[in-house]
Amino acid sequence: MMTPTLLLDLDDTLLENSMETFVPAYLKAISGYMADYSPPEKFAAALMAATEQMLANRLATRTLSETFSQCFYPDLGLDEQAMQAPLDKFYAQEYPRLEAITGARPQAVKLVEEALQSGYRLAVATNPLFPRVATLQRLRWAKLPADRFDFALVSTFEDFHFAKPQPAYFAEVLAQLGWPDGPVVVIGDDPELDIQAARQLGLATYWVTEEAGSSPNEASPLAGAGPLEDALAWIESTPQEDLLPRYDTPTALVATLHATLAALHTFTNRLPGAKWTTRPAAGSLSLTEILCHLRDTEREVNLPRLEAFENDGEPFISGVDTDPWAEQREYNRQDGAQAFQAFVDARTQLLDKLGQLPPDSWSHQARHSIFGPTTLQELVGFSARHDRLHLGQMHDLLARLN
Repeated sequence: MMTPTLLLDLDDTLLENSMETFVPAYLKAISGYMADYSPPEKFAAALMAATEQMLANRLATRTLSETFSQCFYPDLGLDEQAMQAPLDKFYAQEYPRLEAITGARPQAVKLVEEALQSGYRLAVATNPLFPRVATLQRLRWAKLPADRFDFALVSTFEDFHFAKPQPAYFAEVLAQLGWPDGPVVVIGDDPELDIQAARQLGLATYWVTEEAGSSPNEASPLAGAGPLEDALAWIESTPQEDLLPRYDTPTALVATLHATLAALHTFTNRLPGAKWTTRPAAGSLSLTEILCHLRDTEREVNLPRLEAFENDGEPFISGVDTDPWAEQREYNRQDGAQAFQAFVDARTQLLDKLGQLPPDSWSHQARHSIFGPTTLQELVGFSARHDRLHLGQMHDLLARLN
């Protein structure tokens, strides 16, 4: 049996917390607390404007925290570094008072406990629009403190680049988990932010609702709906093959390619430079070698393949053996940071080209020297699968070296 991965929404899923009530209370609390530095109305307006910038962010090498800061502090004429101490005090002293307008859900605690006992991999896939300190507090309010429950990941704005309802958000969650094998199920209450966005990536979903028989999507073996306490029973009664991700649509493929840049940005920031050339085991690759491999594959394989489709007719695509390049090109002697930036540049160019294609281009026919008849969509699928493979290697590498 494969290990299932559950991506769990937080607010109004694990924690009773309506954003329609919570956000106004939060804005009133933080703007009032920071009144010595900015008029409350101006502070709240700037905070909401910066949040809109986070929701709209498409830059995979700029975290949501950086996106927020670049908008929020200049708008108010405040120095970010000087504001850190009073904001830290707000989250330590005033933010906890907001617990009173939320409520723990015993069924959520039971779900998490039973899923962990069954060996499931759990990630808290909350919209990463808050700092980590605020998100961890809400987990405590849900009686699910991260220091007691073994969550593989909790998404916050310090480490994430995309927000819901972008499919790239869920792709980034999975990329930071190393693209785990096996079933993946998103459990959430919001039809747009959780369910539709996840299904655009090709993920199975369970919509948390009290409306029996309801579903925000067409009937599908990938979709379940009902009370939170029934989620595990639905997962366990569904054949595992129906819960396997299907990353094969153009939307899912593009989201995967974006998420690679985002996850690489996170991973490279987590590993000290002195360890970039370390191979954690015999036969494995170092971080620098993986980055060089991705760079050269993007520049010499993926981009030329895409450019071949820009002409009329049926292009011929040659197979390329990239495995020997690490030794032949002495990747471990190269500059890993420069390799990463070169990959970012090449991947951005590829994504720009894909974004300019008309929808029918994805079915454009080609002939591959190894695979025979193929399409642009299938070839981009090969690139996305290649990304997932190496992000899995990088995830394991960081686990060994950190």
